[in-house]
Amino acid sequence: MTPSQTALERLREGNRRFAEDLPSESGLSGAARRSQLIAGQQPFAIILGCSDSRVPAELVFDQGLGDLFVIRVAGNIVAPSQIGSIEYAAEVTGARLVVVMGHSGCGAIEATINELQRPQANRSRNLSSIVDRIRPSVETLLETGLAQDRSALIRFAVRSNIRASVDHLRHGSEILERLIDKDGLTVVGAEYSLETGMVEFFDGLPKMLD
Repeated sequence: MTPSQTALERLREGNRRFAEDLPSESGLSGAARRSQLIAGQQPFAIILGCSDSRVPAELVFDQGLGDLFVIRVAGNIVAPSQIGSIEYAAEVTGARLVVVMGHSGCGAIEATINELQRPQANRSRNLSSIVDRIRPSVETLLETGLAQDRSALIRFAVRSNIRASVDHLRHGSEILERLIDKDGLTVVGAEYSLETGMVEFFDGLPKMLD
């Protein structure tokens, strides 16, 4: 079992390699690695990320097969199925770090803003399951001066939505709460920059790595 601080530093190092275009040559995705994983998996971290095609966690953190337990959903929102998946990964595989990773220019955030600014009758029913979970992170910002600056609104909303998902995981599951209190599970928030390729961890860092 990899301690959360060690796992976080491993992610940071991998992201540096990715951003500097110096990927690992350890062969962690080849035939030998596939054979090692047939009997089971022990990912060192759990990533709840956005479905955006530009933000694949394994590439962003320069990791191979079996290294990360990844859950992707538009807007990196937290719903019962995501909580259940994270509970499984934490209890069964032993991963002790959960990262909620949003990203700059998130389309789900923009879609939520668009939905909230158009007439109720024109809103998409199919987006409602996502929009309704992102809505609280956006509505309060729309009541501020940020409503007049769309780019700033999106930047702030991305961070607000990440923090909301992190808080939901920390306090929305008895299993995760127990693992946090008793077994060293850490839940942190992070934002990936489409522009630089870097991931900034900004919410819930262990003190030694803050």
